Amino acid sequence: MENALAAAGYPARILVACSGGPDSLALAAVAAYFARRGHVDGHPVSVAAAIVDHQLQPGSAEVASRTASVLRELGLSPVEVRTVEVSSTGFGPEAAARDARHAALEAAADAHGCNVILLGHTLDDQAEQVLLGLARGSGTRSLAGMRPARGRLLRPFLGLRRMETLEICDAEELEPWHDPSNADPAFARSRTRVEVMPVLEEKLGPGVAESLARTAAILQQDADFLEDLADQTYGSLVQRTDDGAWLPEDAVRDLPAALRFRVIAKAAADVGGQQPGYGRLQAAEALLRRQGSAGPVELPGHVSVYRLSLSDLEQERAAAAVVGTGDSASAGPREAVRCGKLVFRHQKSSQQ
Repeated sequence: MENALAAAGYPARILVACSGGPDSLALAAVAAYFARRGHVDGHPVSVAAAIVDHQLQPGSAEVASRTASVLRELGLSPVEVRTVEVSSTGFGPEAAARDARHAALEAAADAHGCNVILLGHTLDDQAEQVLLGLARGSGTRSLAGMRPARGRLLRPFLGLRRMETLEICDAEELEPWHDPSNADPAFARSRTRVEVMPVLEEKLGPGVAESLARTAAILQQDADFLEDLADQTYGSLVQRTDDGAWLPEDAVRDLPAALRFRVIAKAAADVGGQQPGYGRLQAAEALLRRQGSAGPVELPGHVSVYRLSLSDLEQERAAAAVVGTGDSASAGPREAVRCGKLVFRHQKSSQQ
């Protein structure tokens, strides 16, 4: 805990997210220790707490109320329960609940002037995240798992096993709530936790979870490097327009594949789209190998991408010159590149 707070610059106001489960309850108990002391390594600190009631299970309000009472007894203040409505987002119930929870926690942190939000994810959660990413055929970013710190979110328990959080609760004489959904085979994460990880530990020996978490830590460094490089590359290539953005196809085609796919994904996000899956990215990238103008390829979030060939560009410029729009004079230096372009437009923009 001290190391995580030190890395975050010793925040003076902390919000602990607590469901009442063993991981987050153990986290709250450790945070309460520093709250009672009033400082972390000599730096003043106060700790608030928030419980998010997703209203997805019978009795959830009672669980939230009971958890709030326990946190107050530990010395956390203020402690509040935030009730949320979990609406479908198209990415599954777990993702929808997570989005609603994070929004509620950010709002609670704002309300109480908290600099950071502590989450109770453990090394076991990280290992499960990596396994799920492998099963889905995800890329480096997904396999890198959860970050120890991201924005205001801190996960100081990513180095602890789930069993250790149970031991903390026992030592503090706390009775955690055990979420029945954690053993529900309807959820992929629950199946991974209850069925897959035990088999791996049995067949491959102990240490599988630690190895998977170590893999995530290594991949986080690789993903960060590639992400920074992709940001720089995209910034140097993109040309934004009133109805979208475009990239010079020769420059994109010459990029290494790891950068080329990331740059295309960034263009889609830049015009209002969502992160494309690998299959959709492949379809968009294949436009670079087509003859003449091609597309559109539809990407998530109502984004269309298509290739406009050099010959068609020249016809557009000639037509614009005839009608006197002055397009060739106002297009900017990148428009003069002698190649086609990869165009990204949000469908709503196109309709308008």
